[in-house]
Amino acid sequence: MTDTQTHNQADAEAHEANGVEFDAENGAEPTENDELAALRAERDEYLEQLRRALADFANFRKRTDQDRAVMRQLANRDLLMQVIDVQDDFGRALAAIPEDQRDNGWVSGTAMIEKKLQAVLERAGVKQLDALGEPFDPAVHEAVASDPGSSGEVVVEVFRTGYKLGDQVLRAAMVRTGDKPVA
Repeated sequence: MTDTQTHNQADAEAHEANGVEFDAENGAEPTENDELAALRAERDEYLEQLRRALADFANFRKRTDQDRAVMRQLANRDLLMQVIDVQDDFGRALAAIPEDQRDNGWVSGTAMIEKKLQAVLERAGVKQLDALGEPFDPAVHEAVASDPGSSGEVVVEVFRTGYKLGDQVLRAAMVRTGDKPVA
């Protein structure tokens, strides 16, 4: 080791003991500008880490909000499917009432309950699918019968009403398909 290197090493050790950084290659203490630049670089690094953490948190919040919305929608969907089944039962019961008993108070009350239930479904965003006379669409219709020798392009009878919630099919309409009626 040369005398200069030994001297620089001794200076570096002395400065380190005093808590001051020392540039051993040049034999000079860091300047105030060097310290300021190092502090700015450290600040910028921390600021970038904070920005990333905030962005990650914002993304996490969006994902959890979306997950909650999906879970709520699935829970509502299941409940609405059960209510639709009750609505269908009311419809079948009212359709089976003999003509001479339609003015009975019990029948009128049952019809009012059915209308109230229908209003609840409408407020929830549930809509009946209009299937009769429409072109057959397997996305919204479930064909359980078809007229013999027909092309099966049109819905000619509806056995069970289908329902939509917004743009999503809750339950496909159960239908019979056939040819378009000739006018």
